[in-house]
Amino acid sequence: MTSTDDRRIHSRDRALPHPPYRIPFLGDLWDLHVTDSSQWGWRGAQRYGGIYERNVLGARITYVSSPELVAEVNNEDRWAKFLGVPIRNLRAVAGDGLFTAHNSEPNWAKAHAILAPAFTQSSMRTYHDSMIESTDKLLQHWASREGSWCDVPADTSKLALDVIGRVAFGFDFETFSGSEPHELVVRFQRVLRYINRAAYSHPLVEATLFRPQRDQHREDIAVIHRLVDDIVASRQSSSGGGDLLDLMLSSVDPVTGEPLSSENIRNQILTFLVAGQETSAGVMAFALHFLSTHSDVVDKVRAEFETVCPDGELTFDRVAKLRYLRQVVDETLRLWPVAPGYFRKARGDTFLGSHPFEAGEWVFVVLLQLHRNDAWGANADEFDPDRWGRERRPADLANLYKPFGTGMRGCIGRQFAYHEILVTLASVVGHFELEPEPGYDLQVTESITLRPSDLRLRMTLRDAGGHQL
Repeated sequence: MTSTDDRRIHSRDRALPHPPYRIPFLGDLWDLHVTDSSQWGWRGAQRYGGIYERNVLGARITYVSSPELVAEVNNEDRWAKFLGVPIRNLRAVAGDGLFTAHNSEPNWAKAHAILAPAFTQSSMRTYHDSMIESTDKLLQHWASREGSWCDVPADTSKLALDVIGRVAFGFDFETFSGSEPHELVVRFQRVLRYINRAAYSHPLVEATLFRPQRDQHREDIAVIHRLVDDIVASRQSSSGGGDLLDLMLSSVDPVTGEPLSSENIRNQILTFLVAGQETSAGVMAFALHFLSTHSDVVDKVRAEFETVCPDGELTFDRVAKLRYLRQVVDETLRLWPVAPGYFRKARGDTFLGSHPFEAGEWVFVVLLQLHRNDAWGANADEFDPDRWGRERRPADLANLYKPFGTGMRGCIGRQFAYHEILVTLASVVGHFELEPEPGYDLQVTESITLRPSDLRLRMTLRDAGGHQL
C-alpha cells in the first residue's frame, strides 16, 4: 500500500528483525560476509524471516523473500530496478549497457528497442547452428580427456564464451584450441573477481591495503575497453557479419531514429560477456552436477531425446520439445539461480507490508530463499524436476520464481540462454556417462554470479549400445 493520508512516512519508524548483538555505530558489521554475500543473505532469511535487515556502519540493508512482499516490490508502479552493489560497480566496465544502465538513462531504452528483435523466436533460429558447433567443441574436448576428471565450471565457461563470441560479435576466442586464455578473458575475469571482493570494502582500504589490486583493476578496465573498441572498429571497416554487433552497427532506435554510439556498443558487448556468458555457464555447471548425482533423471532425459529426435539430430524445432529437460533446467535455476537476487527501489514514500519505506530506499530480493518457499512443497531443498509438472507447479509461480529478474528490466536474453543450455545438456547426456567425484559436496562460489566450486566430473563416452547424438 502507498501512503494515502496525512502521515509522513519515516524510515526511522521501521523496525525489522535483525541479527542479535547490534553494536552502536558499527551496527551488524560483525556479521558481514564479503565473499559469500548472497548465501549470507539467504542464511539470514532462514533465521529472521521473510523480511529483515542488517545495518552496516549506518547503512540499512533490507532483505525480502516472502512471496507476498516480493509481489509488492515487483509492482512497477511503486518500485523500480535499483543498481545495488556490486552491479553498480560493474558500471566502471560496462557503463550504460542493458544490464548496468540506470532506468533514467536514454541509452537503455534505445539499446533495448534495437536489440529486442535479435531475441525473437525467428532470430533464435539463426543462432542454433553456431550453438551446435560450439557444443561440438566441448564434446570433443571432453572426449579427448575420457577417463580424466574434468573441471566442469571452467569448461562450461569456455563453451558459453565461444557461443557469445560467435553469436554476439563474430569473434573466436579459441577457448578450446588456444594454449592460453585470450587476454580479454583473463582481464575480464580478474575484473569480476575484484568487483565482487571490493563491493563491500571502503575506498580508503582499497587505496592502502589493496592498492596494487586496485591499480591492476584500473589497468584491466582500460585494456578491456581498448580490446573491445578494436573489435568494433574492425567490423565498422568491413562487411556485416549478421550477428548482434552487425545489428547494433546498422540499426537505429525506431522511436528516435538515433543509432547507438560506438561507446554504447562496446558497453553492450561487455554486458553480453557478463549477462550472457557468466550466467549460462553457471546454469550448465549446476545442472551437470545434479544430473551426475541423479541417474533416474538422466534416464528420463535420454528417453525423451530418443522420442523427440529418433534419428539423433537435434534440430532447432526439436529443442522446444525437450520439455522434461526444460524442467531439469528450471529446477536447477530454482535451487541455484545464478543471478541470486535483485534490488528494487521505492519510487515514492510507501509501505511494504506494514513497514514504511521512504522514496529512494531499496531492498534486496533473496531468490535463494524465495525459490525454497514452502509453496514449492515439503522437499523444497531437494532437486526434483517433476515438481515442474502441471499438477505440482505452484499456483503463484509468477511471484515464486524469478531467476531472470522482473518487469521491463528482466533479462532480454532468457530464451537465448534456455536454448543454449538445452542444446548443451542434451548433447552432453547423449554422449557421456557422468561420474561424480567421490565425496564431493556442492560448494558455491560467488563473483557477480554463482557457480559450483571445484566441481569435477569424469566423462566416459557411452558404449556402442547407447544412443549417440
